[in-house]
Amino acid sequence: MEPPARPQSADGTRRRARDLGIVIGRGAPGLFNAITDVPGVRVGHTTVRRPPGVHSGVTAVVPDAVGPRTPLPAGVFTGNGYGKLIGTTQLTELGTLETPVLLTSTLSAFRVADALVGWMLERPGCDEVQSLNPVVGECNDGFLSDIRARPVHEEHVRAALDGAAGGPVAEGCVGAGTGTVALGFKAGIGTASRTLDLAGRRFTAGVLVQANFGGTLRVLGRTVTPSHRGPRAVTPMVGRRSRRPAPA
Repeated sequence: MEPPARPQSADGTRRRARDLGIVIGRGAPGLFNAITDVPGVRVGHTTVRRPPGVHSGVTAVVPDAVGPRTPLPAGVFTGNGYGKLIGTTQLTELGTLETPVLLTSTLSAFRVADALVGWMLERPGCDEVQSLNPVVGECNDGFLSDIRARPVHEEHVRAALDGAAGGPVAEGCVGAGTGTVALGFKAGIGTASRTLDLAGRRFTAGVLVQANFGGTLRVLGRTVTPSHRGPRAVTPMVGRRSRRPAPA
């Protein structure tokens, strides 16, 4: 288990798209241009690496005070029904969220959900809770990681939840985005925010993405493919097992 990667400042070596002049939409971003600009929302990551085979992790989006006694309004839109989103039925039926939202690798989603339930039952006010709806999303990181190893365990989930914080959010190859790929490039976690005024009040909308999909990347109207950058070919991890030490 690795500590969360620290996001670098705009004048550091790893700049964000907006720092490079790639501006999406017309709205103004919040202070950190991250989901944590929404009041009361924190984010935590745990990255799990065991080279050469395992590159995975878990990411937690933690709204303050969320719980079965204090649910938050929520909804679900399915753009790809192939996902294994845990907890979607109650979200759709009741329109409420009872737990933080966790993201991880496909075959680790069920262990993560169980760990989230255990963590929630220990929260103040949950002493007598007998029903709980954990919400866990996932992406298949099997191209770059040994997904069959199911490497994300309870201690990783708890570390992400307990370490969730406001402010800048680590992006890229971290947490649930450690092994993901999008548009032919290495992808990962991304986040952004926009502020808007409605009826004389200022609101902030935030988003966090675990990017893992196909297609063609276009930047400011220009198509960009891996061949433009000349990366070396990679061998997918599908069907490979990571090496584990023999039991003592």
